[in-house]
Amino acid sequence: MNEPLTPEYIETLRRMSGEQKLKTAFQLYWGARRLKAARLRQEHPDWSEEQVQARVREIFMYARS
Repeated sequence: MNEPLTPEYIETLRRMSGEQKLKTAFQLYWGARRLKAARLRQEHPDWSEEQVQARVREIFMYARS
């Protein structure tokens, strides 16, 4: 995300409780994992679900920001 944060977005974050922020972070994380798994299934239709999930774990384990 290279775009500057809008004042409205910053205000929304300020109004959120710590619990809400943590829940949102978890939702984003698991959503990203689901998207990555869907892409891997598309790219590798011959892979088993176990192979897909193993690759997702590997990708997220070594991800860098």
